Amino acid sequence: MSETEEQAQMAPSEDSTPDSDDREREDRGERSVVVVGLLCDPGLPSDTVAKFVDDFRQELSSHITDEVDWEVRTRTEPVELDENGQVPIIQLAERMRPQLGWDLLVCVTDLPRSLGSQPVVADMSVRHGVALASMPALGAVALRRRLRDTLLYLVGELGRAEALGYRAGRDRRRAGGRSAPVRWMDNPDAEIEVSLSLIGWRGRLRLLAGMVRDNKPWRLVPELSTALAAGFAAAAFGIFYSSIWLLADALSVTRLVVINVLAVVAMIVWLIGYNKLWEPRSSSPKEKALLYNMATVASMAVGVTASYVVLFAVTLAGAVAVIESGYLAQSLGHSSGVSDYLQLAWLSSSMGTVAGALGSSLESEDAVMRAAYSKRERERRRLAKESGDDSSESDGR
Repeated sequence: MSETEEQAQMAPSEDSTPDSDDREREDRGERSVVVVGLLCDPGLPSDTVAKFVDDFRQELSSHITDEVDWEVRTRTEPVELDENGQVPIIQLAERMRPQLGWDLLVCVTDLPRSLGSQPVVADMSVRHGVALASMPALGAVALRRRLRDTLLYLVGELGRAEALGYRAGRDRRRAGGRSAPVRWMDNPDAEIEVSLSLIGWRGRLRLLAGMVRDNKPWRLVPELSTALAAGFAAAAFGIFYSSIWLLADALSVTRLVVINVLAVVAMIVWLIGYNKLWEPRSSSPKEKALLYNMATVASMAVGVTASYVVLFAVTLAGAVAVIESGYLAQSLGHSSGVSDYLQLAWLSSSMGTVAGALGSSLESEDAVMRAAYSKRERERRRLAKESGDDSSESDGR
């Protein structure tokens, strides 16, 4: 069956209304049916929802009410953004609920949300029967449980609408997870009504961890192939030249650690600066710019560290394969052991990391953006850039 036919079957007829349908069912002694629609962004949101959606109907009956029959429908498509990079949930509800025959609509997105410095788990409009759950605020671990509890709570709160006729919510403390407290905040957008936010430094750390998790910074290793190739070439130089062996043997562990840290920091700074990944304060409010920049630095740190580990492992294997232990001992002037190979690979990998930063200059800006950010974050940055360009053109005129 085509999507158009499915939508046509799900759409309510013009001759009936929810109120009249409910009265007819009551007259016949039938139970009311409440249709919950879950609109999920592709990727992590849809994948996470798919892990528990089969049991979600039973969860709704157990934790909200069993006096109605619950029906759960999921739909995977990019949740649209407005010109400000936000999800227009009211417009979505007004369009999709009648079209698809959904009583309640909950959007699940990987777009981070915040009000000032407070991370937002969810936005809600009871009047319109719609809510938005933001996955980055759920953190980096136990996503399935946290998202399930959050959705159960949101559907329960939306039960104050005509679909149920009374409030029947799940314990708010479990929404978003148990380790970070939450509270309701008035949203400046009058249509959204309220937002569920995380409180305190733990909430901010959870949002930051969720943003880094959503960026999948470990993709930096395969995506930046040119930079990695430059790193391998520089590290190979350390394997084949005995002067590097002597230098590595002469350096203390403390100095090797300092060189390691400096090399990683240099690559992080180069990638952010050269590819213009730093969020200017002029493009976002101060708190949001700080949050996005912290997420960028943390994502780059994870990605560059992963690259360093790969480079170290390959360099160590190459050193063991190429350099015979007796020849290494003869060059160093003392017996050789595992520690000598480790120190050689350590210094060579630091050299390779610096070379990799320079090699990343040959990568396109799009390739670096794909490696550094999720699709949602790339879209947000594109909209912000276009908005800034439009403002500049208007000022020029």
